[in-house]
Amino acid sequence: MAIARQMNSTRPRSIPSLRWWIGGILFASTVINYIDRQTLSILAPYLKQDYHWTNVDYANIVISFRIAYAIGQGVCGRLMDRVGTRRGLTISVTWYSIVSLLTSLANGISSFALFRFLLGAGESANWPGASKAVSEWFPKRERGLAAAFYDSGSSVGGAVAPFLILPVYFLWGWRVAFVIPGLLGFLWLIAWRRVYHLPQDHPRISDAERNMILAETPEVQTAGKLRLRWRDLLKLPQTWGTIISKALTDPVWFFVTDWFPIYLVAKGISLKSGLLAVWVPFLAADLGNFFGGGVSGYLIRRGWSLGAARKALVVFGGVGVLLLIPTVFTVNLYLITMFFGLATFSYASFSTIANVLPTDLYTSDSVASVSGLSGTGAGIGTIIAFELIGHFSDARQAAGTHAFDPIVIVAGLIPFLGMILVLLLVRNTRATDQDLVRRI
Repeated sequence: MAIARQMNSTRPRSIPSLRWWIGGILFASTVINYIDRQTLSILAPYLKQDYHWTNVDYANIVISFRIAYAIGQGVCGRLMDRVGTRRGLTISVTWYSIVSLLTSLANGISSFALFRFLLGAGESANWPGASKAVSEWFPKRERGLAAAFYDSGSSVGGAVAPFLILPVYFLWGWRVAFVIPGLLGFLWLIAWRRVYHLPQDHPRISDAERNMILAETPEVQTAGKLRLRWRDLLKLPQTWGTIISKALTDPVWFFVTDWFPIYLVAKGISLKSGLLAVWVPFLAADLGNFFGGGVSGYLIRRGWSLGAARKALVVFGGVGVLLLIPTVFTVNLYLITMFFGLATFSYASFSTIANVLPTDLYTSDSVASVSGLSGTGAGIGTIIAFELIGHFSDARQAAGTHAFDPIVIVAGLIPFLGMILVLLLVRNTRATDQDLVRRI
């Protein structure tokens, strides 16, 4: 009896609802990730003036990030399934934090492009890693909300970044501004290494929570199971539906994150007076993430099938992003802010489902691989979009406040097309009966 009490006293005290603490640290990673990448877009109007960049020059710098990000998501997703979530994200965050610090040494378009390429390679593991962590720690009824939680870090990071980066820029210049997210990354690593372990190995999880997680996510316990190869995954319509869910929506979000300040200036709006408009779409996206995850979970609890609950939010998001289009008819800051806010709210609802689809459809051994493939698709779509945005906006400068009109119209229509394709591809098929994918 005394020995049992001694053993219990030496065991670390369990943390209640530990899975949500895990979700919290994934959220923090995404916040830092977006502060890091937003630093350039926030400073772009000033750097363009200092270095005499055209929109094509800026697009090429951003595209260098996207090329590495597109390639890296597929590669890092596969590696994440091999080396594990804890080690994989440790490598990723260490890499891009170092690169962020080194960006302060940039001096011109070539060096900026090189550092952005290296940053994209490091940051590309964040979403495959987060998706894999959700599949390891959350049952299906909570995965939508957990994905919303970590994904909302993108909008929070985007909203916080102007208030963090611009004051540093005005006080000490752009070089110091690029150091800030790198330091935040190293602080995050300390917490990550202490907090994250698999549920079956975690010293601070309660027995009840461990049993609940392992009972509802049995593949977490599977070791040595044969993984589906990329070519096997790409034969499945569900994989293509997952890829399209990101490839035809993420470029719109990256247009907002990387081009919105320039879009406002093209509309004749001062960046200082338009600071409200810069962060409101991010806040709206944050709310949209939780709306998408929360409503889909609510519908499941009300008896909806998993597939119907997810697709309802896909439809909501695809229709809602059309609200970007009315901004071409106005130069009013408040109307532009409202329409962009509603559109990003809708986008984020769709995006939450896109992020959770790999965890819905695939076992833990393939989640990061499929998530990475969808990220690669999104990266390719974004590269194409940014190249077109740079050329069209430069070519239409004479159009004044209407320079971006065709771009914004297309940005509103593409996610609607994505919605239709996802509804057609993500369904139960012969692969479901063969247990290659889960039933939805």
